[in-house]
Amino acid sequence: MDAIRTDEGPRVVLTARRLGRDFSGFTAVNNVNLDVHHARIHALIGPNGAGKTTVFNLLTKFLQPTRGRITLLGTDITGTRPDAVARMGLVRSFQISAVFPDLTVLENVRVALQRPAGLHVQFWRGMGALERLNARADELIDNLGLTPWRDTRAADLSYGRKRVLEIATTLALDPEVLLLDEPMAGMGREDVRMVADIIRDVARTRAVLMVEHNLSVVADICHHVTVLQRGEILAEGDYATVSADPRVRTAYMGSEA
Repeated sequence: MDAIRTDEGPRVVLTARRLGRDFSGFTAVNNVNLDVHHARIHALIGPNGAGKTTVFNLLTKFLQPTRGRITLLGTDITGTRPDAVARMGLVRSFQISAVFPDLTVLENVRVALQRPAGLHVQFWRGMGALERLNARADELIDNLGLTPWRDTRAADLSYGRKRVLEIATTLALDPEVLLLDEPMAGMGREDVRMVADIIRDVARTRAVLMVEHNLSVVADICHHVTVLQRGEILAEGDYATVSADPRVRTAYMGSEA
């Protein structure tokens, strides 16, 4: 089913309506509504403990919502398994880099390409069967600026390059919606600039929803910002709008000043 189109701009590819999650009487997420658009970068921000990662886990079905509904490309995925959601085009990264340290950049991307190529269950096939994945792997590696490190072990990459490699492995699944959980965490200034440019480029052809604490990055690359506090939406709009909201200033700084 096609994604929802609006008169205001790009089509909506992922929605959440009245999304909520309770844990033993504690409400971690309550009444969250989201619209994520194709070819746009949408930031989910808020103080520590605001519920951002829980929302990510609900959207990607690592957690089941207590209430509410989630729609991907016009299809209700509220009760769908995480692996099925990934095959439908909703793919995420994690706060901790998830690459195989003893494999090269090429080998890591090639492993990720095995599922869309149907090779992940064909264990009897020899290594030669993977050679046909090299062209697509090299294309992804080149697009993300990793060609000089193509044959480098992931363990020997800088932290920033490891995060770029992780983005490459998620893009191998050709997602319609890419969820990035704190992609800039732990990076130096140069790596932040590099990864921000890559995310901006990636979003030309797909939706990106990201949890990010670096507000300079959010201001620079994000089209829409949703601010969470105590599991509920506090404010939303472009960065200029939410950063000027006294409630947002209080949530982050403890006072309107």
